[in-house]
Amino acid sequence: QVQLVESGGGLVQAGGSLRLSCAASGTIFSINPMGWYRQAPGKQRELVASITTFGRTNYADSVKGRFTISRDNAKNTVYLQMNSLKPEDTAVYYCYGKLTADYWGQGTQVTVSS
Repeated sequence: QVQLVESGGGLVQAGGSLRLSCAASGTIFSINPMGWYRQAPGKQRELVASITTFGRTNYADSVKGRFTISRDNAKNTVYLQMNSLKPEDTAVYYCYGKLTADYWGQGTQVTVSS
């Protein structure tokens, strides 16, 4: 079993930055990939960014150039650095990891005010 716990969400003005963290209960080296999804009210959950064990990344077009995903396998943690935030980035952000099954965190709210 893997437990994923997100932190770092909050309220920020447009143009600001936030850094989300996802701490895993065990080693994340074998969790491949890991990533961040988000879900805004009335919308489907969508992929924001993902990263493989060896650091290959993938981003949604809407966040390219503004968000950066990274992972620290030694600390069993995945990060999402979010810069130049826009009101449309407002959503609940979920950490995701794939091992033998799919694992999800409980979500953290990100609210960007205009």
